[in-house]
Amino acid sequence: MGLVLGERRPVVLTGHTERWAEREREREREREREREGERERERERERERERERERERERGRERRAQ
Repeated sequence: MGLVLGERRPVVLTGHTERWAEREREREREREREREGERERERERERERERERERERERGRERRAQ
């Protein structure tokens, strides 16, 4: 069963529409996995930028110490 927008009563999906709805749900799950992967890649890039900034700070300290 599913709900149709604007309808208060549940709608029974036929086999065809049920398969279509399942494919839509699978596509949405796939898009969510892609978005999560992109967020993870962005977090990794941010961590790499932070490590690079820290290395620059270290180099600056070494130069000042000399």
